[in-house]
Amino acid sequence: MAISPEEHPQKAFGWAARDSSGILSPFRFSRRENADDDVTIKVLYCGVCHSDLHFAKNDWGFTNYPVVPGHEIVGVVTKTGNNVDKFKVGDRVGVGVIVGSCMKCETCQQDLENYCPRTIFTYNSHYHDQTKTYGGYSDIIVVHHRYVLRFPDNLAPDAGAPLLCAGITVYSPMKYYGMTEPGKHLGVAGLGGLGHIAVKIGKAFGLKVTVISSSPAKEDEATRRLGADSFLLLSDPAKLKGAMGTMDYIIDTVSAVHALAPLIGLLKLNGKLVTVGLPNKPLELPIFPLVLGRKLVGGSDIGGVKETQEMLDFCAKHNITSDIELIHMDYINTAMERLAKSDVRYRFVIDVASSLTQ
Repeated sequence: MAISPEEHPQKAFGWAARDSSGILSPFRFSRRENADDDVTIKVLYCGVCHSDLHFAKNDWGFTNYPVVPGHEIVGVVTKTGNNVDKFKVGDRVGVGVIVGSCMKCETCQQDLENYCPRTIFTYNSHYHDQTKTYGGYSDIIVVHHRYVLRFPDNLAPDAGAPLLCAGITVYSPMKYYGMTEPGKHLGVAGLGGLGHIAVKIGKAFGLKVTVISSSPAKEDEATRRLGADSFLLLSDPAKLKGAMGTMDYIIDTVSAVHALAPLIGLLKLNGKLVTVGLPNKPLELPIFPLVLGRKLVGGSDIGGVKETQEMLDFCAKHNITSDIELIHMDYINTAMERLAKSDVRYRFVIDVASSLTQ
């Protein structure tokens, strides 16, 4: 097993990808010692985000190997620093996509740390001391207390883990763009890891929810199991035509290259289309329907720590969790292969504490 060149006092163990094959294998490395502002966490569960697959394979071109993925972390506090008063040993906590920021800029002051120019990501990033960050496919993690979240007692720690990325990714734009007014009509484009949580959150806000998909096989899943009010098949011209101009908002979770024109056409006057998927090529944006319908196309990227805590509490109140398949650590490469083919309903979660063995 490779040893990380950046040596900290605290030994750690996880699984890492070492090259663009994306294959993960056991990896010994180190974590910094718990400082005055830090919380040390024993990792219990970690969700497998589509971003983990992209980083493992260097699909976006900026992976810094070796990379230990994982930013949907639920664990238990094992140590706290002298300046930490909101967490104690034994508390159940979460860590999401970010573990640091400058804490001084305008966005940080507005609790929007995720938009800070100096955001430090949970993995594939560099901390203030210039050592690499490693994610939750590991036994322990040390995090500044500002970026640690209280994980509600009534949220299942395994099924709740994906909320730390997928949940906030759909919750934040719905709040920011005002897509929460009860009785309004929300379209959810794509029914995967993000989309199925968007359906649940939309229903909790009191919205009428329509799932928009190119897969007819997902209709029963959307309406019967997830509780969507209706299902719209993009390849059905008659139904698509009938739905034009009927939706107040659409949250687009599709990560593949796709046409925006049909989605824009579904919006009412003043409608809002917000995209949270990350296609690897630019999408074509038709301007005429935007101008003629005073419509808006926007984007959003997770949320700050305060809003992420708000989202967790909201999900706990409304009993919202992700639909998951719980796996052992040694299944991760098979899980990545299946994830690449969208062969999961809807999120893999690694039972880290029970299956990560050295």
